[in-house]
Amino acid sequence: MSTALNSAVSGLDSYQEQMDIIGNNIANLNTVGFKSATGNLANAFSDTLQAATAAAGNDNATNAMQIGTGVFTGSITNDWSQGGINTTNNPSNLYINGSGFFMVQNPTTGAQYATQDGTFTLNASGYLVQSTTGMEVVGLNGTAAGPIQINTTGMPSTSNPTSTMTSFTINAQGVITVNLSDGTSFVRGQVMLQNFTDPQALVSVGSNLYTNMGSAGGLTAPIAAGSGSLVNTTIVSGALELSNVDLASQMADLIVAQRAFEANSKIVTTSDEMLQTVVNMKR
Repeated sequence: MSTALNSAVSGLDSYQEQMDIIGNNIANLNTVGFKSATGNLANAFSDTLQAATAAAGNDNATNAMQIGTGVFTGSITNDWSQGGINTTNNPSNLYINGSGFFMVQNPTTGAQYATQDGTFTLNASGYLVQSTTGMEVVGLNGTAAGPIQINTTGMPSTSNPTSTMTSFTINAQGVITVNLSDGTSFVRGQVMLQNFTDPQALVSVGSNLYTNMGSAGGLTAPIAAGSGSLVNTTIVSGALELSNVDLASQMADLIVAQRAFEANSKIVTTSDEMLQTVVNMKR
């Protein structure tokens, strides 16, 4: 009876964790670039009542007899499939069509993070930054690697030196072209992407940012969309990636988790009644 009670309690704990995961997925239904998670259950260690033995002489083989001791959350995996596209017509908003992550860094500490949230904007200094965190987008600033600043620095000598920036564009390879007031234009830099062989190893730190990039098999340095392992990837300017949460699937999983939780609570109740019967036998 105590084993049944402990197994049921482990079920309650595990399905509460399932509910927590599903709740977080649904809460982030409209979070840009969010990737849904799935909790994978595994059975706990089993008590062995009888070991298995091989046949010997006139003795037949015996099968093992085991009683399980419950369940636990064996792993939580993220679904890295691509979310839908939402057109914003804001040239600083970027959508990765394919694999890859943007790289951003803390302007104060220099700590770098991976993200698929392309809600970028220009700050007061002209740096391309993440709107929600102020993290600077890392790529080619001119021809040097570092935070990307979009301004008139590096304009061609043939341009009017008093020209101002009127607009900028970012093409499918992330190349940033600045358009000047005198009608000329020039390449200011490039948004670069990082790719990972094992994105499941990435660790979320909130605000759509991920760390642990070394363990995830990141490249030595970010590369351009359309090259190397990102040969089939392009960057779409003026768009954002939607969350990949499937609401219908999450609601179905919610019902299953709720019913499983209720079933385990019934085991707890039944075990309690049986223990109460044992306690009252002497009366």
